[in-house]
Amino acid sequence: MERTLVIPDPSPARRLRPFLVVIACAALVACGPSGGSPGASTLSSQLASASAVESAAATSSAAASESLVPEPSGDLGAFTCTLPVTDRGTATRSQITAVRVGTHEDYDRITFQFDAGIPQYQVEAATPPFYADPSGLPLEVAGSAFWRISLIHGTKVTPDGVVTYSGPTDFVPGFSALVDLKEGGDFEAVSTWYVGLTDTSCVRVLTLTDPDRLVIDIQH
Repeated sequence: MERTLVIPDPSPARRLRPFLVVIACAALVACGPSGGSPGASTLSSQLASASAVESAAATSSAAASESLVPEPSGDLGAFTCTLPVTDRGTATRSQITAVRVGTHEDYDRITFQFDAGIPQYQVEAATPPFYADPSGLPLEVAGSAFWRISLIHGTKVTPDGVVTYSGPTDFVPGFSALVDLKEGGDFEAVSTWYVGLTDTSCVRVLTLTDPDRLVIDIQH
């Protein structure tokens, strides 16, 4: 004989329990002070506090990042107004890999970067007219006073004819002291550059390593 199992409907009280829970929750919210329940007020306060902490952390992080920006050392040595400035360098031959110009509060800067050591160099006063080496064509350099930088066995072309620096060879930054930096030539492993200045100025020459750099500062 087949039997049918009959499950009685839940009692009315059990059917009403979910609605009673909803009503009770609504009552708790309604019982809070005007403007929102205590739970909502506490949550809002916690969110505001967390936001303040995140804001403070972001400010602190930004300040830390700014403090990591390297500043030029205050102990770079004295400027000299007596030219020429020469040195034998540290390498019999070195390839130019970068040329840069920049400005600071009290001086403008020219930087030559090399692959291995510093070549022999000379910074001297120069007087127009200037000519490109080896073509002999006239070379115009902007400025009212001029220097010539000679890098002996410092070159951008290897003995095999490979160019190690193909960046700009004429910088016209318009800084306080530095008006123009222009390559005069790169011939027989001698690189020549002309510096155009707003006026006669004093110079400071530094050599730096890792990477190897010749730094020429022009006093404002």
